Amino acid sequence: MKVDIEQSSGFCFGVENAVAIAEDALRNGETVYCLGEIVHNDIEVSRLTGLGLKAITYEEFANLRDCKVLIRAHGEPPSTYAKARENNITIIDATCPIVRSMQEKIRKVAELSRDERGQIVIYGKEGHAEVIGLMGAAGPRGILVTGKGDLHRIDYTRPVFLFSQTTKSKVQYEVVVEIIRLNIEKVSPDHSSSNLKVHNTICRQVSGREPRLREFAMKHHVIIFVSGRNSSNGRMLFEVCLKVNPRSHFISSPDELNPEWFRGAASAGVCGATSTPRWLIQEVAELVAAM
Repeated sequence: MKVDIEQSSGFCFGVENAVAIAEDALRNGETVYCLGEIVHNDIEVSRLTGLGLKAITYEEFANLRDCKVLIRAHGEPPSTYAKARENNITIIDATCPIVRSMQEKIRKVAELSRDERGQIVIYGKEGHAEVIGLMGAAGPRGILVTGKGDLHRIDYTRPVFLFSQTTKSKVQYEVVVEIIRLNIEKVSPDHSSSNLKVHNTICRQVSGREPRLREFAMKHHVIIFVSGRNSSNGRMLFEVCLKVNPRSHFISSPDELNPEWFRGAASAGVCGATSTPRWLIQEVAELVAAM
């Protein structure tokens, strides 16, 4: 059986950079705390824990003093940095440059649109670390929408400045944009174009994976998608594979591979999420080839 690895699968730049920063900070043997799990992948988290990285909660962070804390690629709200200064905590900032740029843009738009009572609308997953940071940057006029069911939270008579979590589906974002546009036209037909400013903040590295994965999944009899169970990006990209190939299987560990999945298959494709380390994808591919 032929086994291929989808070439774009594995860590995105932001996660790869955060892991490299963590490894560098751990070289001298000191304990480094990480606010939340550095990546949504239990196997990679376990590897870094073995090197001395300790994941902590916000409650634990609030009680720390005089230590080092790593901020992962998702970024953090301004309140986290304020608490660090208060408690003499050294921040090792591994925020993804794309996320950091979006936070700065949101803060600027929130400030400039204050007089016109503009609304900063964030399309994203409630409770996601990146979204918490973005909402913190937006301030009190930030509105979170997780899907079509939340769009009633928006006042369509006032200006809307729309941003998306970097790892959301481009197709789903476009649907949300169009519904907001139509709702503004209903209440303010003369200001429909000026009352909506859409910011294209979905990471191109992430959005570009959807068409590549779709094509990859169609080429093979069986698809093995490797991702952490709690990765929203992983779930979204797996659905892309499953829609075009019903013989797609989601695993988080090589132990979950089932030889029965490959019965009668001439080829298998192995791919993964932006939070899946490349070494794990390669390990899975080698095991599949040996079946």
